[in-house]
Amino acid sequence: MERFTNFTYELDGNLYLNLTSRCTNDCTFCVRNDKAEYFGHKLWLAREPSPEEVLARIPADIARYKEYVFCGFGEPTMRLDALTAIGKALKARGATVRLNTNGQAELLYGRDVSEELSLAVDKINVSLNEANAADYEKLCRPRFGQKAFASLQDFARHCAARGIETWFSVVDVIGEDKIEACRKIAQDCGVTLRVRKYIP
Repeated sequence: MERFTNFTYELDGNLYLNLTSRCTNDCTFCVRNDKAEYFGHKLWLAREPSPEEVLARIPADIARYKEYVFCGFGEPTMRLDALTAIGKALKARGATVRLNTNGQAELLYGRDVSEELSLAVDKINVSLNEANAADYEKLCRPRFGQKAFASLQDFARHCAARGIETWFSVVDVIGEDKIEACRKIAQDCGVTLRVRKYIP
């Protein structure tokens, strides 16, 4: 498969930061299973960029984009050091920084990483995807097995406690019963739930 150096890409008035093609999940629904690109952006990376390479692609006018979002074909927290370095630099310039994540960073590093993230991001969208551990494992196929589901809840809870605007997201096709169960999970974690429309 052809790979590229698209470390940043524009979408919906935001600038997205593509740090890695590695992920701890192998989601059955992931766009990268079927396509080499996302809305015309070719996101499979030939190599992982340094923080300096990413920051070199940030415009002089930081207000040009609504948000700077860590999100690509991989899980951004797999590059935690790079993510925090870039996020701190962006926030120092007045940018609003968001992280889209599967929430498994605490399993990856064996510790609470929320303090580091609080210095680097303003908002975190954690993909909850399912209402229980067994269904999450079937849908997302995490390398950590079913314990990933409990860990992503701990991650969200810790991030919210640090003052980061944190929410869970699910897609509307999981059904109203599961959405309500997810809403209860979010409430228990002290975060909100956002329900997204499914985009085929």
